[in-house]
Parts: sequence; C-alpha cells; structure tokens
Amino acid sequence: MKEIRIPDEVAEIARVLGERGYQAHLVGGCVRDLLTGTPPNDWDIATDALPEDVLKLFEDSVYENDFGTVGVKTESGESALKIVEVTTFRTEGAYSDRRRPDEVNFVSTIEQDLARRDFTINAMAINLNPASGTGRSQASNLKNEITDPYDGEKDLKKKVIRAVGEAEDRFEEDALRLMRAIRLAAQLGFSVEKKTGEAIKRKSGLLAEIAKERVRDEFRKLIMTPRAAEGVFALEEYKLLEHVIPELREGIGCAQNKHHIYTVFEHNVRALEYAAQKGYSLEVRLAALLHDSGKPMTKRGKNDEATFHGHEMVSARIVKDALTRLRFSKETIEKVRHLVRYHMFYYNVGEVSESGVRRFISRVGEENIDDILRVREADRIGSKVPKAFPYKLRHLLFMIDKVRHDPVHPKMLAVKGDDVMRMLGINPGKKVGSILFVLLDEVLDDPSRNTKEYLEARVRELGEMPDKELEKRAEEGRKKRDEVEDDIEAGMKKRHFVK
Repeated sequence: MKEIRIPDEVAEIARVLGERGYQAHLVGGCVRDLLTGTPPNDWDIATDALPEDVLKLFEDSVYENDFGTVGVKTESGESALKIVEVTTFRTEGAYSDRRRPDEVNFVSTIEQDLARRDFTINAMAINLNPASGTGRSQASNLKNEITDPYDGEKDLKKKVIRAVGEAEDRFEEDALRLMRAIRLAAQLGFSVEKKTGEAIKRKSGLLAEIAKERVRDEFRKLIMTPRAAEGVFALEEYKLLEHVIPELREGIGCAQNKHHIYTVFEHNVRALEYAAQKGYSLEVRLAALLHDSGKPMTKRGKNDEATFHGHEMVSARIVKDALTRLRFSKETIEKVRHLVRYHMFYYNVGEVSESGVRRFISRVGEENIDDILRVREADRIGSKVPKAFPYKLRHLLFMIDKVRHDPVHPKMLAVKGDDVMRMLGINPGKKVGSILFVLLDEVLDDPSRNTKEYLEARVRELGEMPDKELEKRAEEGRKKRDEVEDDIEAGMKKRHFVK
C-alpha cells in the first residue's frame, strides 16, 4: 500500500468514535483506492455505533434516511472535505424494487456488513482504531488492519471485477450493479470475472426495471472514463446496451461505403474512444458516440456506393429521444443535439467565402465552434484516417479567426430591436425580428455596413415594405445562413459520398 494521507477530518471522527469504545473502519471505494495508490474522492466510515449515538457524538451532523448513514459535517481543511458519511454496520433484506432494501438490520461486526456489498474490491475495510492506537492518519500504518473476507485485494492484483458471493443474488438485489460492474471495469482497466459476467448476461433484463436517472448516472460515469469505448463495447457484449441506448445497436453490422472500413456501430464507438482519450467534455463524448446513429435509417444503396442522405438530422432526433429517455438535462440534450446536427458542415479551401464562414458561425454559434470541430476530429479518427485535423480544417480555423469579430448575430448589430420599434413606431412582434434578420443578412455579406447610419436608413426602407415581402426577404436570409453556399456544398458532398 502506498503511503496516502488520510484526511485529518476522517482521522478525527475515528478518534472520537474510538474514545467512546466504538469501531471505525474505512469502507468501500476509498479502501480500493488506497490499495491501488489512488487518492480517494470520498471517505466513508462504517461503525458499530447506532445512528442516534453518532448524532450525539457529532453535533453538526444530519440523519435523513433509513439506512443508518449519518452525514457528519466537518470544518473544511486542506482536503476541502465537508461531509463524511458514517454508517452503522448493517445487513439488508430483500430488494423488491431492485433499488433499495425493504429493510435493514443493524449488526455488530464489520464482516457482517461487508457481506452485503456488491463486488469483492469494494468489500474490504481498514480499521482506523487498531488496538495499538486510535485515529491513525497514514495508510502505511494500517496495512495490517485490513479486513478482506472475499479476497478483494487478490482481485485488485488480478484486475478483475467479481461479485461478492452469488453474483445473481447481488444483481437481483440491485440491478444497477449490472452497469456498475461494466463501469468499474472501464474505469479501472479491469476485466469482468467469468461467472460474474455470465450472471450479468442472464440478468441483463433487470436493468429495464431501474429508474432511468440511476442508469443515466452510471452511463455518464462510464462515458467520462478514459476507457469509455471499451465500456460501450462491453455493454453490448453483456446484453446491457439495449436497455441504455438501443438506437446504437442499429449500427451493428451496418456497413458503410468506400470511405469507411468500420461498421456504423464500430465507427461511432471509435469516435467516442478518441474523444475520451483527448479528455473532451461529456457533451462532445456523447455527440461523438451518437453522431452517425441515424445512418442505418438513411442508408441507400450497397457496398462502396452506399449513401446516407440527411443522416445528421436523423441522428440529431435520435440524440433528443435517447437522452430525454435517460433524463439528461435539457441543456445537455440541446448541446449534444446541436453538435450532432451540424457535425457535417462543409468547408473546402477556396470554395467558401468569408461571408460563408460568417454564416457558418451565425448558424452554429461561436460558442459551439470548438466543440463542433472536436466532434469532427473524433469522426475522422473514428474512420481511421491519419489526421484528425487536416489542412482544410486548419484553414477554416484561420478563416474563423479572421472574421471572429465581425457581426454574426442580431445582438451584434449597430441597431437593436428597441431602435427599430422607436423608429417605426411599432410594438414588439414578428416584423421587428424580420427586419433585424434582413439587416443581419446584409451585414454578413459586408460587415462594413454595420453602422448606425446605414442600418437606420435600411430600417426605414424595410418598414415601408409590405409584411409578406419583408417576411419573404427575411426567410431568404435564413435559408442562406442555413445553407451556406448550398450549390457548392451539395455538389461536393455528392462527389465525396458525404451524406
């Protein structure tokens, strides 16, 4: 065990419990982390003290559950640790809802408590108050104080995830453990022990009974590991993916065209692999994984000549459906949907003008540019091309930087909506928005027009225009923005099978 300092707050709680004659053991993930030399994120203490006893010992504490866990508030020290969970040793009854035990029974030994845990590497404890002293704060002093009834330390060394006792029983108690096994394997770079893996496959259908929010949380953790791609492949191997994002499975065995050596499913997961290796955000990773999920539905033709017209729009709809079902936040869903919808942007040196680049920025939003390019990188590497960022994309960055300060949004115009209403004596409404969009379209073509004098003159002219004609003009501007030089784009996409 490497020497990792136990936070003073944790040692102090153990000292207080020990002085009152109670046991205090580190349990769960923090023990696993200490044994592998990883700084723990959470510190959990198990004790034979009943919850009411813990509350008496620590005035600033909270007990708001039925499972014996008291949150002890600490004065945040160097570790910035604010709450330490202190839980009474317990055994658990049946899990009729596949989530929480129907009843818990407090017990007197740490061994009884460890018997209820999920995997052997999480079923170890370190006695913080050994007979030779109390409140030890160095892990190196506690090597001989490990309680390990299920050989979790051996499994750590072998790098395997193995269920405590009968695997099927553990999964029937809490079906989320099915996903947790895969997530831990991906997070730690471990494999799933054979019998445990077989039990996961047999019990995979139980995952459908778990609240989507809990599935989402485990899926998010998996996606945010460096080995996220291995985790997604494992979800499919162990028959769990169909209960998480079944839409991805449509790409299994779906061949692409001469520009792709992988099936749609493999390509999507390999795109995620690149995004995870680069440490990109959750939104970029989800977009990379789902960016081509619409290809199976849009595939036309066979072999090298297959096309996938409009797959980015279908993929964006799949993103919305899948992430909504998993109860992701509206902000996350919209961000990922937007990245997927526009990941197929067209750009070729010498073929798209500065006004086209301004319209591209206006369409996708300057705040999304970097992430859309990251999804494009992942898309390319997921196709096994040699460069994530070829010359034409570097040139696009140059062009974006060149026009970055040009007006690309109505808010950047020298004339605002209030000015339009004041000048024309009208109230807020569709006409104001249409006028602003016509002005923006003209400024996107020529940024030098973004002056108060020019735009005010145009406001007066546009104010005299019949409403239908004005709306038609605004709609033309919207289409021009959304179809950047569409004639070039469509022709190039056709030639390069980029549909």
